[in-house]
Amino acid sequence: MGAASSDTSDTVHTRPTLREIAELFLKLGTVAFGGPAAHIAMIEDEVVRRRQWLTREEFLDYLGATNLIPGPNSTELAIHIGHAQGGWPGLLVAGICFILPAALFVGCIAWAYVRFGTLPAIHGVLYGVKPVVIVVILQALWRLGRSAVNNVRLALVGVAALLCVLVGVNELLILAGAGLATVIWTRLSQGQRGAHRIAPLVAAIGPHSPHVTSETASALTTLGSGAAVSAGLWPLFGVFVKAGAVLFGSGYVLLAFLRADLVQRYGWLTEQQLLDAVAIGQITPGPVFTTATFIGYLLGRGPGALVATCGIFLPAFFFVAISGPLLPRLRRSVTARAVLDGVNVASLALLVAVLWELGHTAFVDPLTIILGLASALAVLRFGVQPALITVGGALVGLIAYLR
Repeated sequence: MGAASSDTSDTVHTRPTLREIAELFLKLGTVAFGGPAAHIAMIEDEVVRRRQWLTREEFLDYLGATNLIPGPNSTELAIHIGHAQGGWPGLLVAGICFILPAALFVGCIAWAYVRFGTLPAIHGVLYGVKPVVIVVILQALWRLGRSAVNNVRLALVGVAALLCVLVGVNELLILAGAGLATVIWTRLSQGQRGAHRIAPLVAAIGPHSPHVTSETASALTTLGSGAAVSAGLWPLFGVFVKAGAVLFGSGYVLLAFLRADLVQRYGWLTEQQLLDAVAIGQITPGPVFTTATFIGYLLGRGPGALVATCGIFLPAFFFVAISGPLLPRLRRSVTARAVLDGVNVASLALLVAVLWELGHTAFVDPLTIILGLASALAVLRFGVQPALITVGGALVGLIAYLR
């Protein structure tokens, strides 16, 4: 890939201590509202632009790698970065610190849901966060795109990937196709015949999961009828380990997958309770997969929340642990490097599609437009951290809702 852009040093600073890794990901896990795309943008701002732990090229490689393994993308990105900067202890510290604040926050909401029979007016938070998230994602896309799309070939692959996203092609097919197309094009341009070498890699990507996006904020205004059915801890653990091990993409595919097990197969939840759980996972800070924490609390109180949370995130640590050490070796191979270049560009295309979807629901009235413009001014003119403006947007939205 090309050289880093001029506003980022090519020399990465000395590796951080475990304490610095913990502090960063505790902070992000506490204030990273807005879903996986916003999380990725905030992580890039911190580890590439502000702290210079990684170059943009390295960051893009880790982002591409997370799209090729099951599990929550932004959490796996945090785990990858922790491993790169702090080895195996860093892998655990980054992942746990990114997950823990969100899990505690969602657990408290679950307690209020069960104890008081009502939810805080947190869909006002979503109202204020969305316009800010648009600015945060746009800024990250601009910076990452300048590094990822460094020739006409990759630009065309990116456009083709975006068109496929917009017409509903499965995201794994898009990633695999972008990698394959880039390899074939690279080999042809070099006068070599080597495209067949990536066939095992494409085949290894595995089964395709449906890409489901659901607007669930309205579910927060009402409670699901009926009490949750008590579930044993081991069966509960099994359901969420399976979810974490086979779900590709982001937390937005959770709704379809969990509905099949929790509502239809076992009857542990009502439809409304599942909608509430997914909505809370989406609009609280940190990983969307903390939906599991909420469901676990409904089904087993504190122990259930702990078991469900551990179950759904455990596969992410495993997949990063086995795939992370391979990235430096892949970069030394012409064929594998071309695959990563194509996957990186396709990953950015997926972020563009998320941005497009959010845009339709973000700017709905004068206040949200003002929030977006003020956020852009704060970030671009004054260099305010995305985490701070996101929290500010959440507070404005909450105040506007409660008035």
